[in-house]
Amino acid sequence: MKKILFYTLLCAPLSLGSCDLFELDNYEAPAETLQGEVVDVATGERVLTDQGSEGIRIRLTELSWTGVETPTHNPDFWCKPDGSFQNTKLFKGTYNIRIDGPFIPLVRENADGIPLADETQTMEISGVTQVKFEVQPFLKVEWVSEPTVSNGKITARVKVTRAVSEADFQAKIEPIATGGYQASALNVTDIQLFVSYSSSVGLRAKDDRWSGKLEYTGSGFNASLGQPVSIQSIGAIPSGRTVFIRAAARINYATEGQRRYNYTEPLEVMIP
Repeated sequence: MKKILFYTLLCAPLSLGSCDLFELDNYEAPAETLQGEVVDVATGERVLTDQGSEGIRIRLTELSWTGVETPTHNPDFWCKPDGSFQNTKLFKGTYNIRIDGPFIPLVRENADGIPLADETQTMEISGVTQVKFEVQPFLKVEWVSEPTVSNGKITARVKVTRAVSEADFQAKIEPIATGGYQASALNVTDIQLFVSYSSSVGLRAKDDRWSGKLEYTGSGFNASLGQPVSIQSIGAIPSGRTVFIRAAARINYATEGQRRYNYTEPLEVMIP
């Protein structure tokens, strides 16, 4: 009997304390949705991108919490290749929304940290909330004609033009340039022809056996701006296969430490 009484008394405090250990979380799961798109301010067309850290990054910072002097941002997420984005797992609240990609930075400050521009958006997210960012892409990359196939190789013709004028680029980038402004930042450094079995073809989803590229030094591409340029895949893609291609180009300027590409839409190609 003594042993039974001892065990009963020993278990009693544990039973009382277990209420805290197994208390259910009363917070509702995040269920608000943010839907958005990134468009060229000059044309209204979406800014086509890559999916992942080489593409357009979306950063949300919730401002609803009181008593927090420096709010931390939510985990970053990324645009889809078509320039749209969506997050369906957000708490209701007020958020600052910032995007970074192959366009003039929305947040700009000089070397002394003095703010020069802040084109982020702050809004209440509740239910399904829509947002649109109008930006100035660095480049516009377009298909000129349908690609052709010969001996397992794809030949595509693309046109690369500046989507922001040199004067406007300098006016907005020079004040924030670390170490002084360099005109070489505007140089087109390479054009890529990404090839993949995946419709999500891009820098990450490419097949190195077939993806081709053109590289340029200095201002070597300037004379070809706005002109049709031919680019070819490498190797020999097996006959009877269907692949997807995208062309992309970038300049010698990094946003948030990343030199990002501007893209065409993907095309489906049948290899005869």
